[in-house]
Amino acid sequence: MRGNFDRLIEGAADAAHQAALSPPGDRVAVLVSCIGRKLLLGQRICEEVEAVQDVFGSGTALTGFYSYGEVSPHAATDCAELHNQTMTITVFGERAGA
Repeated sequence: MRGNFDRLIEGAADAAHQAALSPPGDRVAVLVSCIGRKLLLGQRICEEVEAVQDVFGSGTALTGFYSYGEVSPHAATDCAELHNQTMTITVFGERAGA
């Protein structure tokens, strides 16, 4: 496998920016990263998590795990497919004052 370390880390930050569009307030973000990313990044894997934390700030708790790929609908076909070398972020939270 060939990859670009900086682009992998930027991809994690991009995913965080999309997930951060959720309403502000107390939140927890669940990060699911493909084990292939960890194998490629090696010791730099912490930079991926730091990039996500930089987007969310210290007010969002992070947790997560490594997977062997994710199955979800593809945007172009709407058919469920295996996505590999990905990071997915799911945010749970409460709206302030709700």
